[in-house]
Order: sequence, then C-alpha cells, then structure tokens
Amino acid sequence: MPAVGLYEEIRESVREIQERAGAGSPAIGVILGSGLGSFADDFEEALSIAYEDIPYFPRSSVPGHLGRLVIGKVGGIPSVAMQGRIHYYEGYTPSQVAYPTRVLCALGVRTVIVTNAAGGINPAFAAGDLMAIVDHINLAGWNPLVGPNDDRRGPRFPDMTAAYDPKLTALLVEAAASCNAAMKRGVYAMLSGPSYETPAEIHALRVLGADAVGMSTVPEVIAARQMNAKVVGISCITNLAAGIGRKPLTHEDVEATANQVRGILSAILTRFIPAAAKV
Repeated sequence: MPAVGLYEEIRESVREIQERAGAGSPAIGVILGSGLGSFADDFEEALSIAYEDIPYFPRSSVPGHLGRLVIGKVGGIPSVAMQGRIHYYEGYTPSQVAYPTRVLCALGVRTVIVTNAAGGINPAFAAGDLMAIVDHINLAGWNPLVGPNDDRRGPRFPDMTAAYDPKLTALLVEAAASCNAAMKRGVYAMLSGPSYETPAEIHALRVLGADAVGMSTVPEVIAARQMNAKVVGISCITNLAAGIGRKPLTHEDVEATANQVRGILSAILTRFIPAAAKV
C-alpha cells in the first residue's frame, strides 16, 4: 500500500542520516525559512548533509534555502536543523512537502521549531518584527494528510486544538525578552503561492483574524502534530502585505529583511532551545 511505502521511505532516510551522523537522537528540530538558515552555521559539533544525499528527501529550489540538514548541538542540546524547506509551489505533492518533517520526527525529535518569512497583516506590525505563532489558518486548499493513513505515523484525525504548544510559546517570548527583543503574538495564514496576495485577499485574511501570511509552515506543523511532536513557531515579518504597505513585493526584499534579523533570531533560539528541551 502507498502508506506502507512511505513509512519505509522515511525509515531509509533516517538510516542514511544516522549512518552519517552516528548514534544519538536529536531532541530539537528546527525548520529555517527564507533568509534564516544561518542559525545552523553556529551549531556545535556540526555535520551537514545535502538533501540530495538523503534517500527520498525532496530538494529545495528557492533562493535563500540552502538545502542542507545540519546535525549538532545548541547549548549542549542535540539538535537538527533544515537549512531550507520544501514548498508546494515548487511542484511537490502535499506528502512530499511534509516528508522532511516526518523524517525529523522519526529521528527522535520531540519538539519542532518552525520559522518563516511572512507578510505583516496586523497594522501594528512592521518589517523586522518577530511574531510567535499562536495558531494558524490553512487556506492553501490542501492538507498533507490526504490519502491512505498508516497508524505507525499517527492517527487518521489528529487534534489541532493546541497546534502550537502554549508552554513552549511562553518560553519563546521569555527568551526574546531576555535578549531585549520584542516578540509579538499572532495568527499565521497560509496560501499556496507562489504569487503574492492581492490587497483584496489581504483584507479578507485580516477579517478572518490573520496577523501574518506566508506560503509554508502549516503542512509541517500538521505532520509534526500527527507524529505527536510539540511545535512552536516564529514568523519574521519581512514586509507589510499588499494593500497595507505601499512598496511592490519582491523575494529579494524578503531575504534582505530576514538577513537583518538573523542575529537576534539566533540569539533567541540559542536561549530558547535548552529551555525547550526540558518541557
């Protein structure tokens, strides 16, 4: 059956990573969004593996996503980071978009940190702000769990009431405060992309209660929660969304703003990860 095949593919990916990285399981997994991948460059005892060297692992083709898995330690905590994620708009299936997250969880990760570059919808937000994700709205039109379910990966109908762990989110905000950084809270909305949203779409998202919008993250969170991993999320507000800001939107501007905040984001994650490992 297809679901059994997927399970075996995940196991093969895990075996390859473990053979390269040696014994031990990472406690924390970090998915790094556009322009945010440099955090993994500072891992202790780091080992990098190109996605193309991992069986069945999809490759990232978007600028700002290096396409490497980095295994090492943060503050002494065994961790693994994805320097670049997979997007549906690259031509992958929903199952393939969620595949790397499933591999992280199968490696032993029990807490997944998702980061992304997002457009600000909340009028109180400005480019360069950081937002702790407290919930999300899936408007992509698809779900990575569609298709045959394999109970070894998790339940057919996983609960998403607390998709983003409240205790971890509180610790994240505390870590930001200890770095003298403001961490706002808000709801993230996902659309499929790759075109940016129209002003009318942004207006509709604001009415629905979204504070930020992007083209990723939600499928990874769904897959992680199905596999019983805890999740905490951070959006880097790289631009004001269409109709709120006056500048045309470009990926280059998104990367530039993300690069400006990568230092403070790295400092926050470095403080947060040792605390998160105790939850």
